[in-house]
Amino acid sequence: MNNNHQPAYLQLYEELRQKILSGAWPHGTKAPSKRETAGQAGVSVITAEHAYALLCEEGYLEARERSGYFVLYRQDGGYYAPAPAVHAPLAPLPPPPREAFPFSVLAKTMRKVLGERGEALLVKAPGEGVPALREAVARYLVRSRGLSVLPEQVFIGSGAEYLYGLIVRLLGRERVYAAEDPSYEKIAQVYQAEGVRCELLRLGKNGIHSADLWRTGASVLHVTPYHSFPSGVSADASKRREYVRWAEAPDRYLVEDDFYSEFSLSGKPTETLFSLSGGQKALYVNTFSQTIAPSMRAGYLVLPEALLPLYKKRAGFYSCPVPTFEQYVLAELLDSGSFERHINRVRRRLRAGRE
Repeated sequence: MNNNHQPAYLQLYEELRQKILSGAWPHGTKAPSKRETAGQAGVSVITAEHAYALLCEEGYLEARERSGYFVLYRQDGGYYAPAPAVHAPLAPLPPPPREAFPFSVLAKTMRKVLGERGEALLVKAPGEGVPALREAVARYLVRSRGLSVLPEQVFIGSGAEYLYGLIVRLLGRERVYAAEDPSYEKIAQVYQAEGVRCELLRLGKNGIHSADLWRTGASVLHVTPYHSFPSGVSADASKRREYVRWAEAPDRYLVEDDFYSEFSLSGKPTETLFSLSGGQKALYVNTFSQTIAPSMRAGYLVLPEALLPLYKKRAGFYSCPVPTFEQYVLAELLDSGSFERHINRVRRRLRAGRE
């Protein structure tokens, strides 16, 4: 391990993950003990324990009491494993906890934007969104999700429902769309309201059942890989890669709804489908409604570069529905660090509650 820009546990995590992905540690085999791994890597057992914990969180390894760690990730994603004869519905979870963004910080930011932007706030925003916010979102995604995109790939809209409709206008109504079952009810409602057929695919403990995924006639798959609502299911590493493999067929796309990902308790950002697909096959959606306030009806859509000409042709004439003032406020919250300080406070509270 020689990357001085990463903590030792993350360097070790990357090395062990690569062994799993390459097949050096096949599915079902027992991984070396933490002590053995620590000795081979020249790190402490605590460092190895932290790396193993991340691998377990993401579904690469499974800890078995008094037996050690076993490789859970499988190269084929379990494509052809038969679905259960009887589908037991997943028990719904209560809505995720929401902690209000500090009003004093929000008010201070609004006053600053009013004072610094002045009459620029009266100018109509470009259809894609204010450049300052698109740039701030692109910088934030690098820091928070390890997702490297150009500001030109970021499009601002008034919340998730608006962005779902925008995706239909972009990709077309002649397609069949698919979503998780159960899932946030407005996903299917918006697609149906837009006049497209929406299939519901059964959700298991680690994502959509493989049998349903590979049988669907849809060409657009809408998934919430982290903490799907209302089930609370997160797709593990095998399932995330299975989604990406499904999308590799011609003219298929994933819609990655990254709802609530900011409140992940993991020690590192979970891999996005956008990144796993090389930025080619996933459309990434997130909003500020959960992280700031329900009244903050603003979100963003990140498109693969290859879809930018199609967006310009099919949706480039739409006006941005988010007020210019709110967009500048969001840009300031992101660039000043206020947004991430709030996220970190909530994460600490959630970790303390779990412990």
